[in-house]
Amino acid sequence: MKATPDTGPAGSHQVRAERRDIVVFWIVRDSACADCGSELEKGRFLRMEGERPLCLACADLDHLVFLARGHTALTRRASKHSRLRAVVVRFSRSRKRYERQGLLVEEAALEQAERECRADAAARERARERAVKRREDLDERYVSEFAARLGDSFPGCPGPERRAIAEHACRKYSGRIGRSAAASRFDPDAIGLAIRAHVRHRYTPYDDLLAHGLDRGDARASVRGAVEEVVERWRTTSP
Repeated sequence: MKATPDTGPAGSHQVRAERRDIVVFWIVRDSACADCGSELEKGRFLRMEGERPLCLACADLDHLVFLARGHTALTRRASKHSRLRAVVVRFSRSRKRYERQGLLVEEAALEQAERECRADAAARERARERAVKRREDLDERYVSEFAARLGDSFPGCPGPERRAIAEHACRKYSGRIGRSAAASRFDPDAIGLAIRAHVRHRYTPYDDLLAHGLDRGDARASVRGAVEEVVERWRTTSP
């Protein structure tokens, strides 16, 4: 029985790995070893030597242990300490590609990596906490600065609304106006877009128009006058 590690035509997919790494397949259908003839059920590992599927014993890899992906520090250290290692991949039917599942490494290397991870676990946790705090502080400063610049341009905008507009515009990873390159320089045009978006949703029937199926462009056009009225009032008066 001829075996291929994926569910498609043999050789129809290529696996990228580091040059020094051996690739082992986590098979998704039954196969058999070309050397010893042992059956390899779905879920077992095999290595391809040319067109010949081999069980790990015949491939001289059965002394290695499997380390699943997901623990970055452990994987990095075990990989560093293991003289021989193999990348384990499995074919994804939904994505139509091979995806990395983990490594096969020497047991002694994995044990050493586990000892090292236990030894500095507390330090790594503190480092993660510091990184989270730095990101939070940076975002807080960014939001505060955005709100302050907004207040400079629109002194009539109430303080709580300045904050709400800034938080909405600067929401992490949202791709909103406040995360654009222009807003990173606190460009007045970007701030103007953010404040108009807030006014459109809060002070006009824009959302109701959308809910009733009106085209977005037509809905914006119908409320443009009301938006500009509020924006102009906030630009020229104090709350």
